[in-house]
Amino acid sequence: MGNSALKSHLETSQKTGVFQLTAKGLQEFPEELQRLTANLRTVDLSGNKIEALPASIGNFLQLKSLTLNSNRLTALPSEMGKLKKLETLCLSGNRIERLPPTLGQLKALRTLNLSGNQISEFPLGLGTLRQLDMLDLSRNHIHSVPPEVSDLQAIEINLNQNQISGLSPEISRCPRLKVLRLEENCLELNSIPHAILSDSQVSLLSVEGNLFEVKNLRELEGYEKYMERFTATKKKFA
Repeated sequence: MGNSALKSHLETSQKTGVFQLTAKGLQEFPEELQRLTANLRTVDLSGNKIEALPASIGNFLQLKSLTLNSNRLTALPSEMGKLKKLETLCLSGNRIERLPPTLGQLKALRTLNLSGNQISEFPLGLGTLRQLDMLDLSRNHIHSVPPEVSDLQAIEINLNQNQISGLSPEISRCPRLKVLRLEENCLELNSIPHAILSDSQVSLLSVEGNLFEVKNLRELEGYEKYMERFTATKKKFA
């Protein structure tokens, strides 16, 4: 990409606060963006070949939305934790294996999309994200969901297409969780904690494509209570 094209992008971004440069074969985060740290609210660099984010990403203190889907990121710098205004972080289709602990400092974060990465352990330390509405961890390599999941404030957790065979009953204690997606995992019927059905806020439990037939959920204790919540939610949006 020519310098003049980048220059005109930068000039526009200075006015709009938005920098979008997708599918241009970029191999690194554009250094020139440092000039706009005070202005930028939205950055979208999806569909490039970026392998790492610089520590200077922490300087973009006004950033509300950062999208780097379909790049080649393997890790995130700890400086990400400085982005206190960030509300949306989309990193699907990368090669990320783990998250820096500082991600728990993103107090304004509402949407965290990490689908299609190389994450093999359920990320801990996200319970401090009090505004988090949506956590997407689909298409990773997660094997189990630990008790610490109960700290999460998310309204929806998407764990479709992992390798999950174990699910902690503590997930029923997530205070705001309404939608739990577990399609195409390795769950047996007896791996579904009854508490999700009888004692949680979950009104949509999606479990197609596991090691049991969905209709057999009816056999589990608490199923009727779950169906009451499911039906009530359906009526509300009908």
